Amino acid sequence: MDRYVCTISGHVYDPEKGEPRLDLPPGKAFEELQNDWQCPVCFADKSKFVKA
Repeated sequence: MDRYVCTISGHVYDPEKGEPRLDLPPGKAFEELQNDWQCPVCFADKSKFVKA
């Protein structure tokens, strides 16, 4: 699975680790995240992430 980086904060969403801050378990692909999902660091929209 691909990792994605927030272009604003630099936060990396790694599907192999999940997102503990948001209670997302490992194994959830970025594409499977809800459209209203936001960066847990700066709250940027999902559209502000690019493939790492």
